[in-house]
Amino acid sequence: MKPAKTLSMASAAAVAGAFAVAVTALAATTAAAQEREKCFGVALKGQNDCAAGPGTTCAGTSKVDYQGNAWKLVPKGTCETMVLPDGRQGSLEPLSRDLPS
Repeated sequence: MKPAKTLSMASAAAVAGAFAVAVTALAATTAAAQEREKCFGVALKGQNDCAAGPGTTCAGTSKVDYQGNAWKLVPKGTCETMVLPDGRQGSLEPLSRDLPS
C-alpha cells in the first residue's frame, strides 16, 4: 500500500504544481491585457487583431488600410495620439471611415 500512497502524494503535488503554473500564467496574461487597448482605424489591410463589424470576421480580415471598424491592440494610452497618413487618427470606438465597399 505504501507505493500507492506515495503515488497519490506525487499526483497531488503534480496537480498543485500545474495549478500554480496556470494561475501565474493567467495573472501575467491579465496584466499584459490591461496594458493594451483596442484601437480602431490603425490596422493595415489584413493586419487587424479581431472582428469589429461588417467587413471583418476574424483576425487578419480587414479589407483596406486603416479600416474604421477594424481594431489593433496598442499600448494603453497611445491610440488617440497616433497620427496616420493623411492626418487620420486612431479611435477607442469604431469609426465610419475607410470601410470596404
